[in-house]
Amino acid sequence: MSEPDTYALFQEGRRRLQEGMPAQATVPLEQARRAEPGKASIREALGIAYFRLGRWPEAEAEFRTILEVTPVDAYAHYALARCLDKLGRPDEATGHYKLSRFLEPDETGAPRAVDDLRD
Repeated sequence: MSEPDTYALFQEGRRRLQEGMPAQATVPLEQARRAEPGKASIREALGIAYFRLGRWPEAEAEFRTILEVTPVDAYAHYALARCLDKLGRPDEATGHYKLSRFLEPDETGAPRAVDDLRD
């Protein structure tokens, strides 16, 4: 798949997320991930869609993959912590909440995080 096609899939997925259609967003986002598995932006959007659908193990996997590539991504740590909380693993979640706070101490990401991962 060419770069513009992947970008169009990503944009379509994000549009569907913004319109409150996370299930419909997963289709183009999964296609985009297959084409560009290393793109953190695609994985983040897909993780958000999975989270909103209550598909927490899948969301966890997406945010863990982001952290493998970029271990200092404060938002990915926060989102992963939220997934772990939902999965009943609060002790593990606490470490990621702390890392998120350490990496972004001014908390500018908190409003975005609340908006992105509303449940």
